This record gives sequence, C-alpha cells and structure tokens, in this order.
Amino acid sequence: MIADNVRRVLDDIGDAAARSGRDPSEIILVGVSKTRAVEEIEQAILAGIEHLGENRVQEAASKIPAVRGDAVWHLVGHLQTNKAKKAADLFDWIDSVDSVKVADQLEARAKSTGKTIDVLIQVNVSGEGSKSGIDPGETPSLASYVAEKEALRLCGLMTIGSLGVSEDVTRAEFARMRALFDGLRSDPVIGGCMCVLSMGMSGDYRIAVEAGSTMVRIGTAIFGSRG
Repeated sequence: MIADNVRRVLDDIGDAAARSGRDPSEIILVGVSKTRAVEEIEQAILAGIEHLGENRVQEAASKIPAVRGDAVWHLVGHLQTNKAKKAADLFDWIDSVDSVKVADQLEARAKSTGKTIDVLIQVNVSGEGSKSGIDPGETPSLASYVAEKEALRLCGLMTIGSLGVSEDVTRAEFARMRALFDGLRSDPVIGGCMCVLSMGMSGDYRIAVEAGSTMVRIGTAIFGSRG
C-alpha cells in the first residue's frame, strides 16, 4: 500500500508541476513518518522515499537508529531550545528554525561535533496564534542572522498552510509565502541561500506545487490515516 501511495503522490506532484510549467524533479518529497513504525518507514524507503521527516525529537531518537536504509532526516516539527542539542545530533535538516535562540543552540552543538546542518526558517504566514513560526515581517532579519552561522547552512523557508479553510484562502497564503521567498531571493546578501520553499502537506500539496513549492511534506497520503 505504501509503495502505491508513493507512486500516486509522485504522479500528483508531476501533474501539478506540469500545470504550472515546472519540472517535477525540482520538487523534494519528504515522507513524514511521525507515529509510524520502523517497518512502515523502511517500506517507504524501499518505495523510493529519500527524505523523511519527524515532528518530535524524542520519538525520532528511538526510531532513526533502528531504521535500515539510507535517508535524509528532517525535523519538521517545532523545536524547543532544550531539545536543540539532541536535534542537531539526529537530523540532517532542521526545517523549523523560528528564533535566534534556536539558531544559536543548533550552531553551538553543530560546531562542537564538526557537523553542518541544513536549515529552513519557519514562517507563520497565516498569522494564527496556534502555529509556530516567525512573523513574515521579521523573516529577513532572522534569515540574515542564520546565514552568518558557520555550522548552519541556510537553504530557504518553510510554512504550514491553514487547516480547514477554502482553497482560495490556501492559495492566497501560499502566494504570500512565494512573494516573501522571491523577495529574499533578490537580496544581494542572502539571495543565494534561498533554494528551498517548503510548503504543502497531504491536504494541500497539489496547490502548493502550483504555487511554487520546491519541497512538500507528506504523511497521511503516503502512510495512510493514523489509528
């Protein structure tokens, strides 16, 4: 089932890319494996998933070492500063940097271990109080700060679209995010760092690809509904 789902998602990404005149190879598929068993994760890897995302550091700490097969691991959930040290050890990417404090903690740990971590700035483009992420207006400042770190490699931006809203609202949010991303890409200092625009999950990844997303984070559409 997982292999069939992966093929279906890749086909959908290809169709959405074609509708927007894009090459589907530009889009990275991250399989979000939170709450999933190691066996399910290994099935996804066998089906061609190269990037995997976890939401919680503690859960990932028990699963990542047990998974057979190579994968690039992303932390896609909110990162508390007291978990930054462990996250820096576990993950190749931290997709949810949203403060100077988190960036400082990751930098210190990565430098001490000789590691370089790819990071995305999480932006709260919807402005919802329940969501993590930095305000869009504060994003350029944080991006510039992270770009100066020695052990962090700034790669772009990430956002989570609003749940339970109309397609028009989702498209508007993703359009604002794309505009922010494009604006930073034109910045003479950090523009070269802006390679990844991560937006789109199981319910809205087709819209996200049409809006310019280069990375989608898919859980349910790959692994099925959680019990």
